[in-house]
Amino acid sequence: MSDKPAIPTRSDFPYFSEIQTRWHDNDVYQHVNNVVYYSFFDTAVNQHLINSGVLDVANSPAIGLVIETQCRYFSAVSFPDLVTIGLKVVHLGNSSVRYQTGLFRNDEINASAMGSFVHVYVDRKTNRPVSIPKEVRAVLTPLLREE
Repeated sequence: MSDKPAIPTRSDFPYFSEIQTRWHDNDVYQHVNNVVYYSFFDTAVNQHLINSGVLDVANSPAIGLVIETQCRYFSAVSFPDLVTIGLKVVHLGNSSVRYQTGLFRNDEINASAMGSFVHVYVDRKTNRPVSIPKEVRAVLTPLLREE
């Protein structure tokens, strides 16, 4: 049994978001720095929630806080590449959701990176866990592809 994960393809994801790399995303090795990948993943998830009308970053009473992240890299991405982030939900619990993301370079079919992170929903004022709001759950359920 191999410890190498299968490289995701575009067909593994039901939702996509495009993000243009920027000049300052490259590091001294002339590829997008690893920390930028996490920003891409976070942007894709929150953009989907905002565009779906279930996240108001200033006023939503329940917010998702990231409690865990991971990224596996398969091939390099560099400015001026256009990246497409594939998004799916692999677990939808009472107060938490685990996302899996695929980062695709330009028109490539295979992912250059695969990320995952967990949002735990909390009350904005108390920071205590709450159930995922029903409106958010309704937006996330079509993305569910449990492993």
